[in-house]
Amino acid sequence: MPGFVILALAIMACAGAFAAPAVLAKEVRLIPQWVPQAQFAGYYMGLKKGSYKKRGIDLTIIAGGPLRQSSEYLASGQAEFATLWLASGIQMRDHAVPVVNIAQMVRRSALMLVAKKSSGIISPQDMNGKKIGLWEPVFQIQPSAFIEKYGLDVTTIRQSYSVNLFLRGGVDVASAMWYNEYHTILNAGLNPDELVTFFFYDHGLNFPEDGIYVLEDTFNQDPDLCKAFVAASIEGWEYAFAHPEETIDLVMANLEDEHIPATRVHQRWMLDRMKDLMHPLSGGGISGALKYDDFARVAYSLKDFGLINSIPEYNAFYRKCYDESHQ
Repeated sequence: MPGFVILALAIMACAGAFAAPAVLAKEVRLIPQWVPQAQFAGYYMGLKKGSYKKRGIDLTIIAGGPLRQSSEYLASGQAEFATLWLASGIQMRDHAVPVVNIAQMVRRSALMLVAKKSSGIISPQDMNGKKIGLWEPVFQIQPSAFIEKYGLDVTTIRQSYSVNLFLRGGVDVASAMWYNEYHTILNAGLNPDELVTFFFYDHGLNFPEDGIYVLEDTFNQDPDLCKAFVAASIEGWEYAFAHPEETIDLVMANLEDEHIPATRVHQRWMLDRMKDLMHPLSGGGISGALKYDDFARVAYSLKDFGLINSIPEYNAFYRKCYDESHQ
């Protein structure tokens, strides 16, 4: 073997001996607040496409649902990251669970009321004397504020997560999420021109929903991890929106793994609506910013309805984590 080859190999061996050890990826867990439907597709797509891995994050996603509440997993330390509604995050903070919002992913509320035109309901005032279906307390804040704003006299009925009561005429007005139950109503045979929709966003009651949360200690100990996590999540969502068919393939596979029946058409509708809700009306991509006005609107409404005792300080509750340099 020529001498220069031996010398080169020796130099390479020495360099290898003094090379810095590989940095281990940080193992973290994320739990969305519900099953792996298209509402959370961006996180799953980010995981699949390596958005987290390239930022030094070894992510495991825990499927949420009725038996795995994201708020409980976050509070108990069973997950480092969780998605929550803004109202839920503020309530947790008030109840001495030190959560912080590191990205407000959804900018516009998808919660709405739906009525059939045949019921005679065209305007909010037409709801007087009617029956309105409402979900559990966290979903009742906006409709309660809506009822109070317009001075309505209505009968409220506890609504399940099915829209059957509305379809069968058991209530005149139903609660619905734009990306979910509203589409179910359309699939049941009602046309959009047979329905009247009341988006709370359009009535000055925008309560943004899904955001990314961590415990305060997690943020204080490793803010760079939080920033990288948000950047990876935004990248995953933008990829999902840009490649809808590939994304729905993944969503359907995840739902099948969880033994949850679903249709591709419904999941595509959900993905498209999530894009509408995450992207600002003025155009542009996802910012992850929690606007003070949105925070204050939700917090003061929670206090007015007796659901929190005090309003958290905005700068303690929200920690800006999105930075284009992490992309």
